[in-house]
Amino acid sequence: MPKTWNQASLAKTIDHTLLKAVGTEALVRELCAEARKYSFASVCVNPVWVPLCAQELAGSEVLVCTVIGFPLGANSSETKAAETRLAVSQGADEVDMVIHLGAAKAGDWKTVEADIHEVVKAAGNALVKVIIETCYLTDEEKVKACEAAARAGAHFVKTSTGFGTGGATVEDIRLMRKTVGDKLQVKASGGVRTCEDALKMLEAGADRIGASSSVAILNEFRG
Repeated sequence: MPKTWNQASLAKTIDHTLLKAVGTEALVRELCAEARKYSFASVCVNPVWVPLCAQELAGSEVLVCTVIGFPLGANSSETKAAETRLAVSQGADEVDMVIHLGAAKAGDWKTVEADIHEVVKAAGNALVKVIIETCYLTDEEKVKACEAAARAGAHFVKTSTGFGTGGATVEDIRLMRKTVGDKLQVKASGGVRTCEDALKMLEAGADRIGASSSVAILNEFRG
């Protein structure tokens, strides 16, 4: 990770995100146009928009990311796997899945791991980010969730959906980075709205930022 940032390198860490229920086709097209302009890492959208984003971003380096079992994580593993296969077949390069939070709170880490593994298998060559929804977990549970993601073959652990009771914190990023070491990457998402927020998350150990305020974050940057 660079020790010093410029606007271009910061943009490459950002998943430019639109997950609100009332997102329209026009807003998704605008999201893709902004992602092309600023060369963000990806656009992150609800599954229904994957084909449009794949079309809009064809020929660019911007990836298409979507969400699975979102935002509650309470779908069956079979449903999450089917959703993943469809999204990948329609052009998703990355999938951000929500863990089985009920199983996590019950201490059933075998079920949490198996659920993640089904999505990893279904994703094929697509990258899998595992949303552990930190706002609902104790520090011990956050560690165990990250360990389950690593055992299941995921590529990233991610803090939040942005739809829970809280988002990313510097403390959680540090804990997640310490837990996964170099085995997995870490994504900070939920409540990252300013350039200062983003840089703090990156300095704490995040590799990727999920944000809907991506353009504002870059425009605030002073290198």
